[in-house]
Amino acid sequence: MQILVSGSLAYDRIMDFPGKFAEHILPDKIHVLNVCFVVNSLTEKFGGTAGNIAYNLALLGEHPLILATAGNDFDKYEAWLSKHELSLEGIKQIPEELTAGAYITTDLSDNQITGFNPGAMKYPSLNQFDGVNPREALAIVAPGNVEDMITYSRIYKQKEIPYIFDPGQQIAVLSGEQLNEMTTGSELLISNDYELEMIIQKTGLGKEELRSRTKTIISTLGEHGSLIYTSQQEVKIDAATASQVLDPTGAGDAYRAGLIKGMVLGKELEEAAQMGATCASYAVERYGTQEHGFTQEEFWGRYRATFGEA
Repeated sequence: MQILVSGSLAYDRIMDFPGKFAEHILPDKIHVLNVCFVVNSLTEKFGGTAGNIAYNLALLGEHPLILATAGNDFDKYEAWLSKHELSLEGIKQIPEELTAGAYITTDLSDNQITGFNPGAMKYPSLNQFDGVNPREALAIVAPGNVEDMITYSRIYKQKEIPYIFDPGQQIAVLSGEQLNEMTTGSELLISNDYELEMIIQKTGLGKEELRSRTKTIISTLGEHGSLIYTSQQEVKIDAATASQVLDPTGAGDAYRAGLIKGMVLGKELEEAAQMGATCASYAVERYGTQEHGFTQEEFWGRYRATFGEA
């Protein structure tokens, strides 16, 4: 099955703050906020929603098509993707721009503050999907260029390609009408619990109204697992146990990759979500979103340790 992953490609500059943001932000002075967080270190890693999801799918034995834009400094990232046998065919390079860059600061409570320079992501990738068989394809519309997100969701509905809608960090710039449009007709809407509340507020739709526009809503809850919400029931999925927790960055994208792999295998949604949780548990064990790795045997061994036999 062909997997289509649209979203961002970015260099992540990850910083660790050796304190808690809450101790430095005065609620009654939030309107004149002026703070400086002195960090311990800065490391540059490969990231972006499309890159992260595709990388985890590669670990799971899949070869998705990445639909994104990159800049004139993409050579290192290009070599990394090629090393993991990921196609560059759907990546459009913008020679006058830098590849998008995220500046992520994480505190001791795993809270994050992120600054993001879109760079090449300001431009759409605009793939035409010639020759894609809707019956043999699954797509995810992850946070990236807004024009791509809107256009691809419309094309997928027109071509009857099932797609997962993952608005994520772009909820802030998408209107309620756009969020409603992209949710409507999707196979699944996925977000963390905070983002889901933002979607509800921006669309003016209750959770049940929102769910009626898609088949399923999945809300990720960090270390508390995730929640599958369908028209029939709510199902709680436990988090898989990691050997250590160093960095939560990228766990959500890893979850989405495991979920997609389960759907491609024809698993029930509950089991696919458990695969997502297992994949996410590896991501938090390393600093950076594409620093972890596992074999198929290791993956299924951890899956069974948390959820039992598949």
